[in-house]
Amino acid sequence: MRVIFMGTPDFSVPVLEALASAHEVVAVYSQPPRPAGRGKKDRPSPVQLCAERLGVDIRTPRNFKAAEDREAFAALNADIAVVVAYGLILPQAVLDAPTKGCLNIHASLLPRWRGAAPIHRAVMAGDAQTGICIMQMEAGLDTGPVLLREATDIGPSETTGALHDRLSEMGARLILDALAQIDTLQPTAQPDAGVTYAAKIDKAEARIDWSRPATELVRHINGLSPFPGAWVEIGDERVKLLHAALAEGDGPAGGVLHDFTIACGTGALEVLQAQRPGKRPMAAQDILRGLVLPETLA
Repeated sequence: MRVIFMGTPDFSVPVLEALASAHEVVAVYSQPPRPAGRGKKDRPSPVQLCAERLGVDIRTPRNFKAAEDREAFAALNADIAVVVAYGLILPQAVLDAPTKGCLNIHASLLPRWRGAAPIHRAVMAGDAQTGICIMQMEAGLDTGPVLLREATDIGPSETTGALHDRLSEMGARLILDALAQIDTLQPTAQPDAGVTYAAKIDKAEARIDWSRPATELVRHINGLSPFPGAWVEIGDERVKLLHAALAEGDGPAGGVLHDFTIACGTGALEVLQAQRPGKRPMAAQDILRGLVLPETLA
């Protein structure tokens, strides 16, 4: 099958690799290189780097407003386009160009968590399950009918980073199943009930408020890991807390009970992994060898 692939971040890479092993990927579309790092030099996206490694034609239009970009897309004469975390709204002319339309791999059980940050929001909300939906794309935001779906449990202390990797591999497997059955799959319209929106993560959300219950803060810490990372000020440092679990104990909110176990508004949590500025993430017992905690965290 002649496939156009459209994606940008790390999450999309296993999908591109899977498609390239089973189908003819005629072109890859990705977001243009962006300034990154201390030198703010333009850095290609993970998908662009993967496409170059695979020897596939890579295209990076800023949008599809120009007629020549829409025409170049249509001229590929693709059977289908597969879109996963691309980062651009596709005009109807692009959606209609492939013979069998455009499929989106979405990392939630639609209609829950439409939008930009479904994995973060599922963990932060304490959802018991999430999954992958293979969706026929239409003009609305993640509103199209679902062709295939698969659910997976979210572990009680699973981070967004760990869940991200599992869902990426699941999406790669499920899209191959969908393409193998594309002529017989029956699209199922999303119900109107249960619609939620996964708003983009705002860095202002990341500061930890110890007055909240421990159950919420464990989800908050794990849901924001590894990016942007929930944080707390310790001395003159902004320390990111990257992995936490519920713990026994009680005390004033923010009080250090022992080691890296912290009292919350109700209950307590244990920090399992943290990161100091300019350092790599470390297990709690290792980071405490060089970091002295005050009696109470603000």
